[in-house]
Amino acid sequence: MTSALKSFVPGTLALLLLLPTALQAKETPTQTEQKLANVVILATGGTIAGAGASAANSATYQAAKVGIEQLIAGVPELSQLANVRGEQVMQIASESITNDNLLQLGRRVAELADSSDVDGIVITHGTDTLEETAYFLNLVEKTDKPIIVVGSMRPGTAMSADGMLNLYNAVAVASSKDARGKGVLVTMNDEIQSGRDVSKMINIKTEAFKSAWGPLGMVVEGKSYWFRLPAKRHTMDSEFDIKNIKSLPAVEIAYSYGNVSDTAYKALAQSGAKAIIHAGTGNGSVSSRVVPALQALRKDGVQIIRSSHVNAGGFVLRNAEQPDDKYDWVVAHDLNPQKARILAMVALTKTNDSKELQRMFWEY
Repeated sequence: MTSALKSFVPGTLALLLLLPTALQAKETPTQTEQKLANVVILATGGTIAGAGASAANSATYQAAKVGIEQLIAGVPELSQLANVRGEQVMQIASESITNDNLLQLGRRVAELADSSDVDGIVITHGTDTLEETAYFLNLVEKTDKPIIVVGSMRPGTAMSADGMLNLYNAVAVASSKDARGKGVLVTMNDEIQSGRDVSKMINIKTEAFKSAWGPLGMVVEGKSYWFRLPAKRHTMDSEFDIKNIKSLPAVEIAYSYGNVSDTAYKALAQSGAKAIIHAGTGNGSVSSRVVPALQALRKDGVQIIRSSHVNAGGFVLRNAEQPDDKYDWVVAHDLNPQKARILAMVALTKTNDSKELQRMFWEY
């Protein structure tokens, strides 16, 4: 040992010998942080941002009261999944979301998806129209990066609130490379659902969101497990692009039932609807009292699209119940009325040809 080293006290020498190890340990969190995906959470409001008067209020509350920073701070475990940052795009209850709001959100998602420092996007959303927004984004976002739409059935102030875990699961899926290329997804009640297929089936239970064809997978303790893939065209394989859509045409829904009249259909057409979604019974059935009015509206240039309001999954067959070829009508395939409206709006930005519209309903 040199005389210089002998001049150090033993504790100082030990500290110097341990210094490289200490520096390496200090660098480890930085290296780990760099390995985490970068996820942006876009907040729009809804129940997941709601608050009730007491913990017993799970159905009576005010939506869209909690800001995105509070939401993120309420789930500190998110930092273990991804480098998360939030952005408040809007703060409204989802039943009040307009076409302009859809376009605003869609454009912001596209901007983030184009960013090299964004790996995944989560959108917190009210459940009333969550399925419509998810399907819209599924059609118009040209990216294979995970886009997850998430909400909650109970406000964060309620006992057994589901928002925290739903958000945690959403970030887990958004940060997973396995979620790439699977289209827009919805994480609710531990399930990973296709944004195309999923619908709100009941308004009071945490397992409210279901698909007639089943979930794509599950999220368990922050890990995704996959069981099937989407079969319909979406995102990167879509012919639609939010960057090319300046506005959405008026498409309205008329609900059918026993003893229905043609009043609503005529009124919607007179108000400027370019297409009317017939929310029919069973196989999109059309009452004999309504058929003449729909024939006349089609001759006037209004697209008539037969859907079904069967709750657990209406499957409308072409030329069954009605001679669609003869009347030049379109069938919505397995899309419910509200999703048929979304596809019709997007499709009409490209074409007004009924045969092309029918192709799109088969493919998307």
